[in-house]
Amino acid sequence: MNILYLHGLDSSLNAEKRAILEKYGTVYSPQIDYRNDESSIESLINLYKDKDIDSVIGSSMGGFAAYYVADKFQRPALLFNPALAYRSVHQEVPDIKNPLSNLKHLVLGAKDEVIDPKSTLEFLSNSIGIDNYNIKIRQDLQHRIPEEIFEVEVKAFFRKLLLK
Repeated sequence: MNILYLHGLDSSLNAEKRAILEKYGTVYSPQIDYRNDESSIESLINLYKDKDIDSVIGSSMGGFAAYYVADKFQRPALLFNPALAYRSVHQEVPDIKNPLSNLKHLVLGAKDEVIDPKSTLEFLSNSIGIDNYNIKIRQDLQHRIPEEIFEVEVKAFFRKLLLK
């Protein structure tokens, strides 16, 4: 399985989380400069269009990008506290025609003070797509995703994929 992981703003995939993901397949995790590349989503689509990506995972700004990359590739996505409703840096959103449904598993932190989970839920309720949303609100989660929670949620995501 080929997994595309998209990190958050000014972040990267650490070794511990990479090891968790590598249990499920080959991990692609590009370094993304969201501040200086307003077209990073389109850049990612072009970079990985021939890689046969099976799933897309992202956190915060990476969750925002993963939302649209997954739509383009018609692949399931795991999104941790995605910055869907607002972002601190501008990003172009490509026009993606999405005739098929794909699973989006969202993990939102009730204590997140960076990305308000209520604004994410509002964004999703107003979206016109036909995506299949699985939303989990964790009362114990803030914005940063500890390895223990990351591992539990990644395992649940891949278990759900294998059952389909």
